[in-house]
Amino acid sequence: MPDLTHGDDEAAVNALRSAVMRLSRRLKHQRVDESLSPTEMSVLGTLARCGTATPGELARKEHVQPPSMTRIVALLESKGLVKLEPHPEDRRQKVVTQTERAETMLEESRRKRNAFLASLVEGLDEDEWEALRAAAPVLEKLAHL
Repeated sequence: MPDLTHGDDEAAVNALRSAVMRLSRRLKHQRVDESLSPTEMSVLGTLARCGTATPGELARKEHVQPPSMTRIVALLESKGLVKLEPHPEDRRQKVVTQTERAETMLEESRRKRNAFLASLVEGLDEDEWEALRAAAPVLEKLAHL
C-alpha cells in the first residue's frame, strides 16, 4: 500500500498520474471518427465489452447522469451506431445494442491505437518492454477499481 506521506511513494503516484494522462490524451487523438466525442466512444466501448444494456446501466458504468446518457444514446442512434429495442423482461424499458457499423468502427479505432502504441514501444529497450508488459494487468485493475 503506498504511503503518500513518504516522498518516494508520492512522487511515484504523481509520475504515474501524469504519464497515464499524457498517454491517454495522445491516444484520444488516434481516433477513426472525429465526429464522436470521447464519451460517445466510451459508451460504444462499454457496449462492446459488456453487451446490451439499458440506458440506466450505461449511465452507471460511464459515471454520468441518466438524462445525459439518454442524450448520448439518442446521438449514437441518429448516427446509426446503436439501436434501441424493447427490454425482454420489462417492456417499459429499452435496451441499447451496438450496430455492425459501430463494431467495424471500434475495430478500426483499436487497430489505429494499437499501431500507435506499437510504434511507441519500438523505442523501448527489452527491460522496459518487459516492465510494461508486466504492468499492463495492474493498470487494467486500476482502471476498473
